[in-house]
Amino acid sequence: MELQKAQKKVDNWIKEHGVRYFNELTNMAQLTEEVGEVARIIARRYGEQSEKESDKSKDLGEELADVLFVVLCLANQTGVDLQHSFDKKLDLKTKRDHDRHHNNKKLK
Repeated sequence: MELQKAQKKVDNWIKEHGVRYFNELTNMAQLTEEVGEVARIIARRYGEQSEKESDKSKDLGEELADVLFVVLCLANQTGVDLQHSFDKKLDLKTKRDHDRHHNNKKLK
């Protein structure tokens, strides 16, 4: 799904089910919380921490989708066209990082 379509889908959901957007500070706090849930899964499932029994059923994809949802909300309410911003960032990273990563001996 294109990011513009995803932004529109979230906006429609908010209008139909969410009453209104939470304010930007609340959404920022919510984003931090969701990123923390992703970090917990990654640290325990793929890192060196042991995974608690209660965490084994957590769905990483679902938690990443929570992060994406809140990012889309923040973009909508602040007037950011994420597709444009993402394309611009990817172009910048492509130009800036291509040789750097290919020449990084740590990645070989």
